[in-house]
Amino acid sequence: MMMMMMMKGDLYAQLSSAIATIMLVWAVFKQYFPYEYRGTIEKYCRKIFSSIYPYMQITFHEHTGERLKRSEVYTAIQTYLSANSSKNAKRLKADTIKDSQSLVLSMDDYEEVTDEFEGIRLRWASRKKISGNRSFSVYPASEEKQYYKLTFHERHRDVVTERYLKYIMEQGEASLLKNRQRKLYTNNPSDQWYGYKRTVWSHVNFKHPARFETLAMEPNKKEEILSDLIKFSQSKEYYEKIGKPWKRGYLLYGPPGTGKSTMIAAMANFLDYDVYDVELTAVKDNTELRKLLIDTSSKSIIVIEDIDCSLDLTGQRKKKKEKDEEEEKDPIKNIEKEKEKKGSQVTLSGLLNFIDGLWSACGGERIIVFTTNYVEKLDPALIRRGRMDKHIELTYCRFEAFKVLAKNYLGLDSHHLFERIRLLLEETNTSPADVAENLMYKTVEEDADVCLQNLINTLENAKKEARLIAEEEEKLKAKKEAKEKESEMEKTEKEAKEKENETEKKKKSADEVKENGVMI
Repeated sequence: MMMMMMMKGDLYAQLSSAIATIMLVWAVFKQYFPYEYRGTIEKYCRKIFSSIYPYMQITFHEHTGERLKRSEVYTAIQTYLSANSSKNAKRLKADTIKDSQSLVLSMDDYEEVTDEFEGIRLRWASRKKISGNRSFSVYPASEEKQYYKLTFHERHRDVVTERYLKYIMEQGEASLLKNRQRKLYTNNPSDQWYGYKRTVWSHVNFKHPARFETLAMEPNKKEEILSDLIKFSQSKEYYEKIGKPWKRGYLLYGPPGTGKSTMIAAMANFLDYDVYDVELTAVKDNTELRKLLIDTSSKSIIVIEDIDCSLDLTGQRKKKKEKDEEEEKDPIKNIEKEKEKKGSQVTLSGLLNFIDGLWSACGGERIIVFTTNYVEKLDPALIRRGRMDKHIELTYCRFEAFKVLAKNYLGLDSHHLFERIRLLLEETNTSPADVAENLMYKTVEEDADVCLQNLINTLENAKKEARLIAEEEEKLKAKKEAKEKESEMEKTEKEAKEKENETEKKKKSADEVKENGVMI
């Protein structure tokens, strides 16, 4: 036993001596060997070492490119290791990733973990390098350069480079999308696009609570929309197969207060998409509109609300009216013309190219939504199939939609007043927003009975108003018809009188001719 311990002690002593010798030689080499020959010698040393060392290494740095932009590959690997291999690490560090809504636990510096893929064992290591160079820059950089190092046997090179790294990226990006904080974007005026930290879009965190379960609409229509959204989100390969950009257009139309904006929020929450709210009046021309499209991300909904009011795009491609000489000389007309030139110059053609032209194919998995209160005002070319693929009419509140609202606001599935409300809803045109307003508790003392009675009173008043309006319209119609009939009778009498006068005149003329003939 003592003999073995002595042998081990001698072995450790020899090993320590060898390591010390190597370190001394390396230090002397770096200190005194000419710099111009170092690179060549190091290259050949690496070749010799690699011939006897059967493992390969791939390094993934945290920052790459200009202005030290964080590498998307590094972020995807960090997320993957956080969700998988890092659970085996003994030392972890908490970090935040841009647009993520939760902390990411990753390996601490100089920690190592193993991973397995198709029976292959791989080793990941977290490293950092401290730079000794100090420099001054407009975009200051950190002195610590962090990176991941992947080590594997060289015989698995093809598997790792062709399949494993692709798998890592897909899993990491999927995890990032799942945990990301979704955004609501709006476009900035173009004079704020350029310069340090200037952006095309401004954003806030998207936290709208709307869900399809709480939407006040018929169940059949709701299921139809959900099925369409699911099919679209799972059809990447299908769109590639048929040769079309992976996008879909939705036209939401109906009276005010029928839930068009809420529908968009529910779609975004269901698909886990960002929302880009385009304000067309802030876009100067078609070129800026294209730039906005290029700067949107995949998995997003691009929205133009009240498109019939945004710009003069609803004129069925009307030709410009010719100005006469008086209008050209009028200074007021010229001032108005100059104001129009300073406004948005986005054209119908530019908008059509935005949603269905060549530029619409940059990126994928996008939904474009238009909303309008007056669909009949829109140019048919703007809303044809292929641009607005699905037209969804959101109408006045009916009984099925009311039951959803009653469940949401009052927690009721049934009530003795429901039948009366059902009859009133069939006789009136009331928006879901007006119904919801009556179902909300206004005071602490109010209960479900009070809210339902308030709704009944509102519906009855609406019914009376509708009846009065109908009666007034009927009176006006009858008055108009009577006036038109009276005017027609006067016209007939006038024509008859003129005809009679003409006949008398002709008869008198004939008598004069006859009398003159006798005199001759």
